[in-house]
Amino acid sequence: MFYSFKSIGEARERFFYYPVVNFLIVGVNGAFTTGDIFNLFVFFEVMLMSSYVLIVLGGTKIQLRESIKYILVNVISSALFVIAVAYLYSVVGTLNMAHISVRLSEVGNAGIITVIAVLFLIVFGLKGAIFPLYFWLPGSYYAPPAPVMALFGALLTKVGVYSITRTYTLFFYHDVGYTHQLLQILAVMTIIAGVIGALAYTDIKKIIIYNIIVAVGVILFGVSVLTPESLTGSVFYLMHDMNIKAALFLLIGIIVVITGTSDLEKISGLINRYPALGWTFFIATAALAGIPPLSGFAGKLMIVRSGFETENYVGAFVVLMSSLLVLFSVMRIFIRGFWGTPIPYKNEERAPVKWLLVAPAILTVFAVLYGFGTEAIYPVISTAAETLANPEIYINAVLKE
Repeated sequence: MFYSFKSIGEARERFFYYPVVNFLIVGVNGAFTTGDIFNLFVFFEVMLMSSYVLIVLGGTKIQLRESIKYILVNVISSALFVIAVAYLYSVVGTLNMAHISVRLSEVGNAGIITVIAVLFLIVFGLKGAIFPLYFWLPGSYYAPPAPVMALFGALLTKVGVYSITRTYTLFFYHDVGYTHQLLQILAVMTIIAGVIGALAYTDIKKIIIYNIIVAVGVILFGVSVLTPESLTGSVFYLMHDMNIKAALFLLIGIIVVITGTSDLEKISGLINRYPALGWTFFIATAALAGIPPLSGFAGKLMIVRSGFETENYVGAFVVLMSSLLVLFSVMRIFIRGFWGTPIPYKNEERAPVKWLLVAPAILTVFAVLYGFGTEAIYPVISTAAETLANPEIYINAVLKE
């Protein structure tokens, strides 16, 4: 919000930008907190309807073009969501998540449960942008302005990831032979696809957007391993990525405001005029890659260690190598864009850099504190992960009568 005051423009503000952002946050909060599978669908729709408005608000050519794809994909996903919920209800006769978990354990036909699990994976995989269902994300997230990109990158895909985590640890944990193996394969492929995209582009927006896909794969690999430590790592990494992706998109937005372009080949020497921007970006990129002791390190370490301990060597190695490749992809922006010969830009005199830098600087400081404070917050996050690893805790809390 603070960043938007100086960047979003009066035209968007007049068309209810701030109320729509609040509606989106309501949808996200509801999706994270509901204990009813149909209410999860309702909050998804609140979130998505708000995102439809935000992605077209401003009416630029690229926004209108990409919004068609974005809306079409999410309408199909929502229709599949309703079908999946209806099929699940026909099997278990309830929408309460705790009841669903109990009654699925009583279903004798494992094939039916597997079909439902795969159907939910398709639904949430479309929303969370896992391989091969991420095709809509790079263009759709590229189109809106920086504050909207930050909201989308930090929140929207993470709701899909959270939903996969919730259902695959609460509903489909009885027979993990096929479903979680499929999830693990897709998670590894998602990481690989995201890394390839991040390395292939020289557009700074696209580089960060493809790193969203990498993070989705890392989190879901931890979920697929399904040990208390891997789930703790996934929760750690989820919180880290929500924070650092918001910071990076806002920082990228400042660069675009100054230079008037997102083409890395046309950006150079920014650190001479904007040292605070440059070093904030450097710290944020180091945190994104998981450089110790910043926020991305602890979660990824736990995920990798769990992968090796459970003999998932390929996946653990891919997660480990992704850190180096992610670091390389984002450090290209720092080295090419901030070092080198300064280039004069038409917009830099009008850019309110100091104001715009406040929000991403706060988020970057939080990434540093999150990394240094890992030991302090570990008990809280491990308790949450324990609930994921042992669904009986949640079931007993809800059905205590």
